[in-house]
Amino acid sequence: MFHKEGFKIIFITLLISTIGILLAGELIHDTYVQKWIQVPLFIITLLVLQFFRNPKRNTKPNDQHVLAPVDGKVVAIEEVMEQEYFKDKRIQISIFMTPLNVHVTRYPIGGKVLYSQYHPGKYLVASHPKSSIENERTTIVIENETTGSVMYRQVAGFVARRIVNYAMKDASVNQGQDSGFIKFGSRVDVFVPLDFDIQVKIGDKVKGGERTIAKIKDHKLNN
Repeated sequence: MFHKEGFKIIFITLLISTIGILLAGELIHDTYVQKWIQVPLFIITLLVLQFFRNPKRNTKPNDQHVLAPVDGKVVAIEEVMEQEYFKDKRIQISIFMTPLNVHVTRYPIGGKVLYSQYHPGKYLVASHPKSSIENERTTIVIENETTGSVMYRQVAGFVARRIVNYAMKDASVNQGQDSGFIKFGSRVDVFVPLDFDIQVKIGDKVKGGERTIAKIKDHKLNN
């Protein structure tokens, strides 16, 4: 299954590659030169197909848990002063995606979308500390009665040039539901309250819509 954001690019890539491979076979009689044209076209096609793949995820909704919104590697877990929406301290969990990761973004919790804002910006390397506040990005805040408010931020990287965000203010969304797409490598930052239990560590590889990255502490649930 492929993501709808890739349909046009996949079609154009398949068309160009198919024509190129066929023409190379018909017009070029040197087998060595043929392969130099056909093999790269075939590899490019495979890369485009794998980039826009959209595998089904086995999301088990749980309002006590915050799920990873994307596939990738946890590169930062730190207490920060969140200045855009909450204007207080939060735990930021940053997940970095390479071009080889699945780039579908999924809602980390279910509930009501309180805030959804696009910000134009730079294209620093996504692992750069300032990329979260200086790069092109979208910021989304979701709230439900159990979890409270959780923010996630799609951040464009050096290669990524387009962020797709489906989150609409006041919409009701489901945990693990498709919430957007980031084309060609980037990161997503998740901001949770300071008293949440963090369930990942730096270097962990997570799977969007399935891996729990934070949860409400047990004593808080009992109060």
